[in-house]
Amino acid sequence: MGSDLFFGAVALMLVIEGVLPFCSPGAWRRVFERALTMTDGQIRFIGLSSMLAGLAMLFVFFG
Repeated sequence: MGSDLFFGAVALMLVIEGVLPFCSPGAWRRVFERALTMTDGQIRFIGLSSMLAGLAMLFVFFG
């Protein structure tokens, strides 16, 4: 059951990440143009914030 849940979560992540480039490729391109101007520290902060938000959601919904 654990591997099914893991692969289901990865599949859902891929679907969600594909929505913006599919629906609005111009906006997706602008997001990456902005990302290119960010410092490494800013990108790390966004990554850390994203991971913490995901962990918080896991604890709220499955904790």
